[in-house]
Amino acid sequence: MIDWNDLRYFTTVGRTGSLARAARELRVNHSTVFRRINTLENDLGVKLFERTPGGYVLTGTGEEMLTAAARVEEEITALDRRISGRDYRLSGVIRVTTTDTIGFRFVQPHLFQFYQQYPGIRVELVISNDLFSLTKREADIAIRPTQKPPEELVGRRLSDLAWGVYGSIDYFKTKRKPRTPADLAEHLLVGGDDSIAALPAMRWLKSHVSDDNIVYRSNSIMIQAAAVKAGFGLAVLPCFFADIETGLIRVLPLTADLMSELWLLTHRDLRHTARIRAFMEFIAQAVQGDRPLLEGKRRARKNTSSA
Repeated sequence: MIDWNDLRYFTTVGRTGSLARAARELRVNHSTVFRRINTLENDLGVKLFERTPGGYVLTGTGEEMLTAAARVEEEITALDRRISGRDYRLSGVIRVTTTDTIGFRFVQPHLFQFYQQYPGIRVELVISNDLFSLTKREADIAIRPTQKPPEELVGRRLSDLAWGVYGSIDYFKTKRKPRTPADLAEHLLVGGDDSIAALPAMRWLKSHVSDDNIVYRSNSIMIQAAAVKAGFGLAVLPCFFADIETGLIRVLPLTADLMSELWLLTHRDLRHTARIRAFMEFIAQAVQGDRPLLEGKRRARKNTSSA
């Protein structure tokens, strides 16, 4: 009989086509995935993957098995969600995923108060720019900038999320501040890599400057902000982070095409779980005091005089 854990390793490699990507998704070592796949093939006496320089490619047998295994995986994860959704205890573990800036500036400052109110609940905060699958229970709750939450998720819109163009005080000692988006062509810029290219802010930047203007890229908004402070150039950053960051100046007016939304999301099967509901209600209440900053309406005093 096939071990379900081996099947889980198989389906992950089958979807990703890579041992390294599967290991990251499963949160195990590369060698563990390699060993489990080899064990499964040996136990079944069939070859499930072709090992190529570009990754792991399913054989005909592997493709047939992946189709069946995906159905099994879907049923098991759905059952897990339904069972978890009937849990009325204010205890247990909540896995929350969000981005680096939101986690650092917005979520983390509230977590100790949540712990004091609910000492039986343990929060695991996972920082990632990838949208973890709540359907597959990679996380229980997502706090994400998005304008179109996935249909299978439920939750609430917490706030508008303003982004603006920022430069460092030192940078503007020798450079003229841009007054229109067209002026950005006269400046060097910091941008995101392909993994965050879908963000409205990154699309806006791409539409206003050429790739030649972008001299530094990172998938981390916090690293982009650090690069701006170091003098690399200008960047499009979330106002709630950059407006209270020492040494940064916001230029250009806020515009609708640089606005996003902040959503608090979970899977519909988990929405009645006591610890999930407690966390979501707590965060929704906590955000009310942060909305002016999230919406770009409250500027830090230390930066206002410099702008």
